[in-house]
Amino acid sequence: MSKKEEGVYDHYIAVDWSIQNMAIARMTPKSNKITVTDVDSDVAELIVYLKSLQGTKILTFEETTVSQWLYTELKDYVTRILVCDPLRNRLLSEGPKTDKIDASKLVQLLKANLLKEVFHSSDRFLNLRRLMSGYDDLVKAGVRWKNQRYSLLRACGFRGDEKRDIPFKTMEEQHVWGCLERQIENYEREKQGYENRFLELAKKYPEVRHQMGIPGIGLIGAVKVVAQVVSPHRFADAGHFLSYAGLVKLEKRSGMISYGRKKSRHCPELKNVYKTGSVTALKGNNPIDDCYRYLIQEKGYPDYQARHKVARRLAILSWGVLKSGKKYQRRHHVKVAQDV
Repeated sequence: MSKKEEGVYDHYIAVDWSIQNMAIARMTPKSNKITVTDVDSDVAELIVYLKSLQGTKILTFEETTVSQWLYTELKDYVTRILVCDPLRNRLLSEGPKTDKIDASKLVQLLKANLLKEVFHSSDRFLNLRRLMSGYDDLVKAGVRWKNQRYSLLRACGFRGDEKRDIPFKTMEEQHVWGCLERQIENYEREKQGYENRFLELAKKYPEVRHQMGIPGIGLIGAVKVVAQVVSPHRFADAGHFLSYAGLVKLEKRSGMISYGRKKSRHCPELKNVYKTGSVTALKGNNPIDDCYRYLIQEKGYPDYQARHKVARRLAILSWGVLKSGKKYQRRHHVKVAQDV
């Protein structure tokens, strides 16, 4: 068995990256000595350094705004890259703090296998993820502008749904309203442009088309699922996927005593897709609606519990379609509710 398969590497490397400088710490499996250097941030110089090291190499750095870029630039020069979750690195907050100290602590955590990995990939869905991120930012801005327009109209004594020819009392109010209207009009055009691009991508990616075949998941929801999940095989089982989608809670237990359940750190975009998708699916004749009716009529679940269970069922179907790479097969079976 090779060193890579055993999880033992010839070099353990940690980088504390910032705009101006980078601290590089390195350890070997046979020694606890840490070699640390602090130089100007330059990815080309970092690549030269990595090339100079012989043998297997594992590199880590914390999840930041530049982590995806670093991952893409450096993945070909090391055996493995582990982008770690900074919220789990409590050791870095203890004692004095400098870039060299942080890099030294990070490489120790790496060698001890105490880092929590954040998923990164440079596959074909990377641009899809960036497009969806831009769309989400645009929608948030559009919602904010519409709320501001409504608040302005209500503050001036109107109903809030007026569109034009509004008799404002002052020029200032008219000016603010006109500015908001232009921003909203531009938002609607840009939003339509994104949606047209998503339609083009649905023709390119079968994964998006397959998700659109699932009851309750439309074009935007399908793109969000594919962009966020990327690889369904990174989840060990359905429970891990449901936790990532924010549809289950984690039990807190110590000394044979349960201290309740807590929400997992999840992907809110996925939770929104499955929650809203389950509500949409209840409006039609499909297996999700059958499952809901079975839970209400046969099992006696209250409405809110039944809706949450069908949201989990929808998530499992979505994950299964991604794993299989095949289209969703419509089957009207209600007993699946027992497994949710």
